[in-house]
Amino acid sequence: MGEGLQVIDTHFHMWDPQIQRLDWLKGMGPLIRRWTVDDLAAEYEALGVDFLGGVYVEVDSADPGQEARLLSENKDPRILARMLRSRVSPYMPVPINATGIREPLHTADQPRGRCLQRSFIEGLEAMADRGIPFELCNRGGELTDMARAFGQVPQERVIIDHLGNMPDLSPESRKAMEALAGLPECYVKVSGDDPVDPGIVRFVRDAFPPNRILYASNWPVVNRRSSLAAHFRRVFDIFGPDEGFFRDNAQRAYGIP
Repeated sequence: MGEGLQVIDTHFHMWDPQIQRLDWLKGMGPLIRRWTVDDLAAEYEALGVDFLGGVYVEVDSADPGQEARLLSENKDPRILARMLRSRVSPYMPVPINATGIREPLHTADQPRGRCLQRSFIEGLEAMADRGIPFELCNRGGELTDMARAFGQVPQERVIIDHLGNMPDLSPESRKAMEALAGLPECYVKVSGDDPVDPGIVRFVRDAFPPNRILYASNWPVVNRRSSLAAHFRRVFDIFGPDEGFFRDNAQRAYGIP
């Protein structure tokens, strides 16, 4: 299945708990070890697909500056883009090696409504002016807030992680995701912490334009309750060998040559 298919994974992480402080890893068992691009490539090789590389997404490190430095020192050509961390505002610092920015909105320390604060909206406007995309990871119960926030800056490219963490297919969730799908620069990743729900995947597939839907694994976090192989097979069953989904849309979203 998918043998020879060219794949760009738009959401993977790397870390080394021996040198990085990652408080959220406590209690995560097998995730508490060093993970590298070579490890990820080996898993794709076992699937028989042609792994071209992927998009590194920040890991909520206690020291984002250290994380940016480690990424700068890592010259692996399979790291095709880097979404690093900053706090969104019109005067936000942006790491020089960042393709785009993620401010985690799903963590316990983030108050509800952060995305609707004026400084956040003005930061999105500044990012749009400079062509810097925003990587969105939100709590699923706040999809309506996300639609309201990003609807104010439709020119900003926003890339939604993990199917928006949709909690269900309630009318409220559907309406919010459809509003996001209607934004001209909004992309969505088919990934998650748990095995993806096929019903939610099919809803998102039908709601978003086909050229704005991205394959992503969320590796190695996907190993908490599933595996990369199981995730890939489930997604392949829905999308088939769609080169746009598995490769081309990622190039467009992240400016990958």
